[in-house]
Amino acid sequence: MTLWAGRVGGELAPEVADFLAADDAELLPYDCEATTVHARRLHAAGLLDDGELAEAERLLASLEYEPGDEDVHTLIERSLGEVGRKLQAGRSRNDQVAAALRLYVVDACAEAIEGIEALAGTLLDRADEEADTQLPGYTHLQRAQPVTVGHHLLAWVEMLDRDRARFRFAAEAAKPSPLGSAALAGSTLDLPAPPGPTLRNSLDAVADRDFALDYLYATAVLFGHLSRIGEEVVLWVSSEFGFAHLPEHAATGSSLMPQKLNPDVAELVRGKAGTALGRLAGLLAVVKGLPLSYNRDLQEDKEPVFAARRDTRGALAALRTLLAGLDFDRERLAAAAADPLLRATEAAEALVRGGMPFRDAHEQVAGAVRDGTFEPPGTETPHPTPGPGDIRQALAEARARF
Repeated sequence: MTLWAGRVGGELAPEVADFLAADDAELLPYDCEATTVHARRLHAAGLLDDGELAEAERLLASLEYEPGDEDVHTLIERSLGEVGRKLQAGRSRNDQVAAALRLYVVDACAEAIEGIEALAGTLLDRADEEADTQLPGYTHLQRAQPVTVGHHLLAWVEMLDRDRARFRFAAEAAKPSPLGSAALAGSTLDLPAPPGPTLRNSLDAVADRDFALDYLYATAVLFGHLSRIGEEVVLWVSSEFGFAHLPEHAATGSSLMPQKLNPDVAELVRGKAGTALGRLAGLLAVVKGLPLSYNRDLQEDKEPVFAARRDTRGALAALRTLLAGLDFDRERLAAAAADPLLRATEAAEALVRGGMPFRDAHEQVAGAVRDGTFEPPGTETPHPTPGPGDIRQALAEARARF
C-alpha cells in the first residue's frame, strides 16, 4: 500500500519502488507521537469519535516497525486499519515527516547533551586528580610554557561547554511544530492548532530543514573538538611523549606485533570528525537550490541525522571510558616540565619587572638561548602558570556549570 496509490495506476517497477523507499525506521516512535497529537486535533474537530480516538491512541502506543512499507507514515496508516484511513485528513506526509524529524532532533540533542555532561564530569574528576601535575604547554607542537594537566583538561571542558550550548540551540530550533501546514497551504478543515509553538508560514514549515542543519553543525563542531582531544591522547601515549598509558579495557592490540597497544578509540573519534563534517556539507548541498515548498530531495535529510546521532552517542561513551582510565606518568611529565627553556618567557618578564623594555628583554633571552647560555630565573620569580588555587577555583566554577 502507498498513500498516493489513488493517482497512480498499477504497480511501480520494483527498481523504482526500491529507490523511493525511505530507510526511516528510527522515526517511527516520533511519527507515532506526532500522529497522536493529530488524532486529538481531529477528535476536537469532531472528525474522530471517542472510540476512534481511543483506538488510535492504543495502537500508536504499541506500534512496532515492520519492513515492507514505503515509509513509516505508510506503516502507521496501514497498521491502524479503518481509523488509520481517517487520520490523514488535514495533513500530508510533508508536515507529518517534518513533525517527526523535529521530535527526533529534539531527542537527539537531549541525548548528546547528556553524553557531553557525562564526559565533562569525567574530565573534571581527572582534572581534580591532576590539578598540580606539571605538563609542558605547546604551541606549534613545540614546548612553550609550563602548565598543569588539570589546566589542560579544563580546556577540553570549555570546548564541551560550548558544544552543549550548540545542541541546546538546535533543540530549540527544532521544537516549533509544522502540523497544520499539510502539503504546503494548510487545510480547509477547521482543526485546532497543535499544542506548543508552531511555525508561522506553511510553505516554510514543510520545506525548512534548518533545524537538522543546526543539529549536524553541532555534531560537526563537537567531533572537531573530540578529534583534537583524540589527537592529543594519541601523542601523549606514544613512546616519544610517554606522558600517559592507555587503559587496556579501552585499547586494542596488533594482529602481528605482540608488543603493541593501540589508541584506537582516540583514532576513530579523530577519523569520524571528517564524516561528521561531510554530513553537514552533504545536507547543505541538498537544500541549497530547492524551490518551495516540499521536494523529494528532502528524503535525504534522515540518514545523516540518524548516523550523526549514533556516532555522537558512541564516541562520547567510548572516549569517556578511555579518559577515565588514562594513566598519567607523573615522573615522565615532571621531567618534561623541568625543561629550563619552558621558563624563557618568565625570564624575559623578570627583566621587564626590573625596568627593561620587553623587546630588549626578549632579544637578550633569545640570544642566551641561541648561544646555549640561558639560565632559568630563580624560584622566587612568579610562575606564569595558573597556580593550584586558581585551578581549584576554575574546577569549582566548571562543576557549578556542569
